[in-house]
Amino acid sequence: MNFIKNCIKSLLSIYTKIDDILLTNGKLLSNQQHSLKSIDLKDYEFKIYSQFGDDGIIQYLIKNISIENETFIEFGVENYSESNTKFLLMNNNWSGFVIDGSKSNIKNIKKNKWFWKYDLNCLCEFITKDNINQLLDKSGFKNLGILHIDIDGVDFHVLEAIDFIDLNPSILILEYNSVFGSERAITVPYNEKFIRTNTHHSNLYFGASLKALTYLADKKGYSLIGCNSAGNNAYYIKKELLNEQIKSKTTEEAFVLSKFREERDKKGRLTFNGSEKRLDSIKGLKVINVVTLKEEIL
Repeated sequence: MNFIKNCIKSLLSIYTKIDDILLTNGKLLSNQQHSLKSIDLKDYEFKIYSQFGDDGIIQYLIKNISIENETFIEFGVENYSESNTKFLLMNNNWSGFVIDGSKSNIKNIKKNKWFWKYDLNCLCEFITKDNINQLLDKSGFKNLGILHIDIDGVDFHVLEAIDFIDLNPSILILEYNSVFGSERAITVPYNEKFIRTNTHHSNLYFGASLKALTYLADKKGYSLIGCNSAGNNAYYIKKELLNEQIKSKTTEEAFVLSKFREERDKKGRLTFNGSEKRLDSIKGLKVINVVTLKEEIL
């Protein structure tokens, strides 16, 4: 028993040291951004805790736009080991509020040795368009710094339901489904019980296209400024915050087709299909055109 306890203690010590190394490297990379002259978001990418290069993009943005409050909300965080706001929390000491539908995920976040060091509140709830504003109110945040939506499902419908009057985020980060392409403004139909892996075996039938999210963001007062190089996250800022360094882009200019191969067959096995083959697996499924509000077929 003592041997097992000692092993666990040693592992926790190793994880702590790894975190220290990651944070040190991230700080160095963040500081190096000052020497870059590019206005392309992708040139500022680096990965510390984000799945792809979003840690770097976020660092670049907070250096170049005026943000009233250093606060963030992110939902769909799983156990927060891989997240777009974790480096922001630890490196920049922002205050945060995260939501996930799994009790075990939230429990694991709170069990982390670093949890006491930062101002991070966690909530376990399954998000719908009917409860989202009540959940966001629990954060206590107004004039938010960053709002990140990544629930792999009915993201468009949840975004549409959010009351931005008090929340008023400076930066929006929205996951888009690049398999839906760049030309159509479409989303999956609303289903309050939507779970990506249960809805279609391919794991590709979820979310909304970049054009659909940009259409809605524009109505809420936000401009698209680019996407990450992985082709899954789009960045928007309040229109009044645009400047010489941070400029708006069209969906055609910003769109990036993802290359990661997450499609699965009916037995749940990865197919490793890419490009056009991914769309073949979801052809014939129903989507909603967010402009006409009419049903269409993929």
